[in-house]
Amino acid sequence: MKQAELRYWIALNLINPILGARRANQLLQHLNGPQNLFEAGSLAWQALGLTERACDALAKPDWPAVDAALLWLETGHHGVLCRDELTFPASLSEIADSPFLLYYIGDSELFERQQLAIVGSRNPTRSGYETAYDLAAGAAKLGFTITSGMALGIDSAAHHGALSVQGSTIAVAGTGLDVIYPSKNRGLELQIESTGLMVSEFPLGTRPLGRNFPLRNRIISGLSRGVIVVEAALKSGSLITAKQALEQGRDVFAIPGSIHNPTSRGCHWLLRQGAKLVENIGDILEEFDLRLTQFEFDYGDESSTVGVENLDIGYRKVLEAVDFDPTSVDKVIDRSGLTADVVCSMLLVLELQNFVHITSAGQYCRTRAARDGVN
Repeated sequence: MKQAELRYWIALNLINPILGARRANQLLQHLNGPQNLFEAGSLAWQALGLTERACDALAKPDWPAVDAALLWLETGHHGVLCRDELTFPASLSEIADSPFLLYYIGDSELFERQQLAIVGSRNPTRSGYETAYDLAAGAAKLGFTITSGMALGIDSAAHHGALSVQGSTIAVAGTGLDVIYPSKNRGLELQIESTGLMVSEFPLGTRPLGRNFPLRNRIISGLSRGVIVVEAALKSGSLITAKQALEQGRDVFAIPGSIHNPTSRGCHWLLRQGAKLVENIGDILEEFDLRLTQFEFDYGDESSTVGVENLDIGYRKVLEAVDFDPTSVDKVIDRSGLTADVVCSMLLVLELQNFVHITSAGQYCRTRAARDGVN
């Protein structure tokens, strides 16, 4: 695309927060491109029913910001795709409210790969985090590109899982790509930029605004063949992604959890609505009508930990009292019948041996190393 034409696409993207993707797409189709839209003039804009604010924005494009974006595009693996280009992801062109422009950093060829989205709670249980990590690693080994939203929790687990097996991953940001958010994921973002793909429809400089994250979710689902939800509350962005996936005709999968875990309620609601229950990667392959010689999920090498069978009876009793969902120390004491001092001492040893994990709230949950061998 010629730079003169690209300038108008970027200028339109800068006022997208005013117009919205649906209205912008309607205008692009009606006037056959962004340059014609900007040059149509106030009378035409008013006739099209645009607000005074939208008319003002079209009359006074932010050309310095456009030039800054063009300068950004000259750096490294930075790029931009516009809707009328052949390389624009076909799967996104099909959805309602399709983005008309995507900024990216990294390997744009990943757009052409078969993608699987994994989303979920920002505050998952240890078991939920490990499940997302393992599913992502397993799917990435099979050639899926793992797509998620770079948030803390399940999103981060999915990206890390894919990268752990040298797989590919796409992160769809809810900010401009020159804004790292959340800051704790700085290292992860830099790794994805060098080996995967960062994507955003938002103009450069866009800060983390709450209203933008639900908007980006339609891109996560739109890029993907299916969406897996791992732990989600009933009112959460992950359920928004799942609902949008259904509207887009994508497959939706959900991981069941404890009835006592609030972050399992969203998954259970999805299952009641017809989402596919997933216990291992084979369930997903079966739905996609793909075949493997071995469908059982590989939870990774845990040989570095002491085997559960080698624990003495006291430690086994304490471990049996801990759920995969967060369990209070008082509950472990009550279930095991041991004294508080003994339980606290044993929990510390079990944590050091990677059988249990302590949450920020001071509760304990089993890790994947303790998945087998304990009733």
